[in-house]
Amino acid sequence: MTKFKALGLNKALLDAVADLGFETPSEVQEKTIPKLLQEETDLVALAQTGTGKTAAFGFPLIQKIESESRTTQGLILSPTRELCLQITNELQQYAKYVKGLNIVAIYGGASIVEQSKQIKRGAQIIVATPGRMKDMIGRGMINITKIDYCILDEADEMLNMGFYEDIKDILSNTPKEKSTWLFSATMPKEVSTIAKKFMHNPYEVTVGAKNAGVDTVQHEYYVVGGRDRYEALKRLADANPGIFSVVFCRTKRDTQRVAEKLIGDGYNAGALHGDLSQNQRDLVMNSFRKKQIQMLVATDVAARGIDVDDISHVINYQLPDEIETYTHRSGRTGRAGKSGISMVIITRSELRKIKTIENIIKQKFEAKKIPTGIEICEIQLYHLASKIRNTEINEAVDNYLPAIHDVLEGLDREELIKKIISVEFTRFYAYYSRVKDLNTSASSDRGDSSRPSRKGDVASNGSVRYFINVGEKDGYDWMSLKDFLRDTVNIGKDDLFRVDVKDSFSFFNTEAEFKDRILNTFQDFKVDGRFVNVEISKSPEGGGRRSKDKGRRRTKDKGKGNFKERSFSKSGSKRTGKRRSKKRDGFY
Repeated sequence: MTKFKALGLNKALLDAVADLGFETPSEVQEKTIPKLLQEETDLVALAQTGTGKTAAFGFPLIQKIESESRTTQGLILSPTRELCLQITNELQQYAKYVKGLNIVAIYGGASIVEQSKQIKRGAQIIVATPGRMKDMIGRGMINITKIDYCILDEADEMLNMGFYEDIKDILSNTPKEKSTWLFSATMPKEVSTIAKKFMHNPYEVTVGAKNAGVDTVQHEYYVVGGRDRYEALKRLADANPGIFSVVFCRTKRDTQRVAEKLIGDGYNAGALHGDLSQNQRDLVMNSFRKKQIQMLVATDVAARGIDVDDISHVINYQLPDEIETYTHRSGRTGRAGKSGISMVIITRSELRKIKTIENIIKQKFEAKKIPTGIEICEIQLYHLASKIRNTEINEAVDNYLPAIHDVLEGLDREELIKKIISVEFTRFYAYYSRVKDLNTSASSDRGDSSRPSRKGDVASNGSVRYFINVGEKDGYDWMSLKDFLRDTVNIGKDDLFRVDVKDSFSFFNTEAEFKDRILNTFQDFKVDGRFVNVEISKSPEGGGRRSKDKGRRRTKDKGKGNFKERSFSKSGSKRTGKRRSKKRDGFY
């Protein structure tokens, strides 16, 4: 594989790369860095969020800058304060061994006088938001008439946010002979206009199809009534106990309202929108990064620059006004090689928009049903049992055990387990046991896997839903579990669908013709000495009621016989049994 040294980077940058632990360049880095180092050229690069774009322009920019000169030579424009600070921080890490190189962030919400002082002390590279940059140019606080390089990062988003005129004004203050590098996730007409007006014969780089989404994200949509959006959001959260998500709303008002309702209902949630002060936004983002907030409700503008790699779900509470913006939203998850899920809550009248988005991102959506109340209860029950099993014992309780034994005297093992589970489970059951079905029938011409009525184990569309006793804590996500099942059972990738991975268990579907093969394959099947059990789920929605036929399940004293064994490796579809270092708890 191509290493960073082969790209033409100098020793100072290679030493920084080694410190950061980077080993192999991403595709966008491989395609841009050598070109930018070897030539003075304009460039248009189309690549999704999370593909390493900052290093793609940051490495060549730092190497080309003359650190001995105090003149401002490079300008980077980004849409938000958060992204501005993120880029600045990353560039400073890349340039740690470049003596005398100063990188200054210019953004609103901070002292303009202090930022002006930093520039006067000498800033070879300035990273700025368009609004503050235009303001400082107008006040004569900054001089960009001699810059050699201008980078427009997240160009499509800057234009979506209404910065077109500001960008034109800023670029008009720069020399014509500079190199302009434009990086964008999508290529709307406004970006093309900027490219044509301010760039000369730019070199073009495209990572994946134009405007396409990344293949590490699974796209799902749920059709509900307009008044049931919030209830649907709650059920999706409860059906995914380990969720760590960004929930997108169209307006600041809706963002605040949804966040307040979630907090009132006991969820770890927070709001992020333009009406918050900078201090409030910083507090929210710090809590989100520490996972003290599990559901961050945000507007599209405020969410720009969120640099968190392990977001499990993006939930579109409402679709964006600009359909292309969906690409940015879904790009918040499935980053850095990890997988993620993008969920869309829509009404029947919005179904046509799904097809439009599919055409833009070049990926198909899966139609899904909002889980029923009973299914959520079952998922939470399994999650709670797993949480109890995996809880580390606090030895301090030993001093209290005699008294506790006295309190619990007379309870047998089964009754004690029921009582422990009921402490937490009862609240779910009391709420969900009688709630209505939120699902609204969608168009049936898509041929997808909406969940119809069933007879016995087989649904009316000919599929079978299974329960398997492995999940996230075993190192699986929806992609790797699908690969593991496909390789183990030896069936096609498209023959496995609706793979839903929870903390310690999962569900998946196959066509009925594979039922016997699935069950026979996992008869006495072991992975690293542990039995992996697959059973048919009796719940039509896949919530998890398993078959009462326990004949295939092995007990502790059934240790003899010939077993099928597999081991998990660290790559591909087979995973090690190593658990994630950071476990996610449920909401309750």
